[in-house]
Amino acid sequence: MEEKEIHLKEAGKISRLTNKTFQFDPRIAEGYYSANYFLKSREIVLHHEPNHIVTEQWFQRRNDSMVCGLDESIAILHTFAHHPENLLIEALNDGDLIAAGEPVLKVTGKYEDFGFLESLIDGILARRSSVATNVKDVVKALRGKPTFSMADRQDDYLTQPGDGYATYVAGIKAFSTDAQGSWVDKKGMGTMPHALIEICGGDICRASDIYLAEYPDQPVTALIDYNNNVTVDAVKLAQHLGHKLKAIRVDTSLSMVDHYFDGKDTTGFNPHGVCKQLIYALRKILDEAGFSFVKIIVSSSFTAPKINEWTLEGVPVDMYGVGTTLVNNTTCGFTGDLVMLDGKPEAKEGRRNIPSQRLKKVPYPIY
Repeated sequence: MEEKEIHLKEAGKISRLTNKTFQFDPRIAEGYYSANYFLKSREIVLHHEPNHIVTEQWFQRRNDSMVCGLDESIAILHTFAHHPENLLIEALNDGDLIAAGEPVLKVTGKYEDFGFLESLIDGILARRSSVATNVKDVVKALRGKPTFSMADRQDDYLTQPGDGYATYVAGIKAFSTDAQGSWVDKKGMGTMPHALIEICGGDICRASDIYLAEYPDQPVTALIDYNNNVTVDAVKLAQHLGHKLKAIRVDTSLSMVDHYFDGKDTTGFNPHGVCKQLIYALRKILDEAGFSFVKIIVSSSFTAPKINEWTLEGVPVDMYGVGTTLVNNTTCGFTGDLVMLDGKPEAKEGRRNIPSQRLKKVPYPIY
């Protein structure tokens, strides 16, 4: 792992990743992933207006965002730009907080050497920064409560390594797949899915027994909502396993109302899904039965505002599993613009070169 040099800095950032970290598709060099008009522009410039020195800057339009994807973008430039050693690259760090309109990356050099990579960099910064910003908001809402990313099931599997890296940068360090943690040398975690309980005919005790038979040294964290009767099944499983039961995870769908509320007055709150009232009741029933050591994990449709409400109130949750809200890819959209031509301002109306004291020159090569 020498080429990655992963470690936390004082500000919670990570040292620069190099182009040895990423597994780039070699077709990037052929323009396979570039918008076609950038490829045409490169040919036109090469044949009719070569050797102009331009500066391109990248920015987005949301305040209180966390930028991510800069190391990946720099690696793209160092790997696929023509004569990358001649480019001046100035960038912030992955994990920096940024304001709307603030430049996060500037590249100065011959347009024909790097311009065809513009749209790739737009996409990388948009995806990674959106995930990092979403995670940042969730981490703030958690108020120190543990969490793990379940976002592997929310998008194409090929997004997992990059999304996992952005998630790590923003403060969530536990993942459900190895791929999510691959860029930061973290393994996936987890115990049993609903499928294992289904294989056992809905018998949560049997599912836990065969889990322990296969992994005898691992305390069980069991999904407890399979029968939509979490308070009953939680106590039943705790009585069966005792201290081998580490935690239960409540994952009730928003379309369901747990049987705990059967015959009860639910006026004044929404009993659907994983609601606060269910978790309060579950904690109380477990404690009264002598199982205060069993932790409660919740998942399914948890957003930053919902988590913030729960942690502020002190709902008895020991860990949150979060998925969809982490990988909403519309949070930060990046734009790259040419803003200087041969040392003089030149940009489309409404755009200009924005000075920044925060951008730092990136050496070539990084490693």
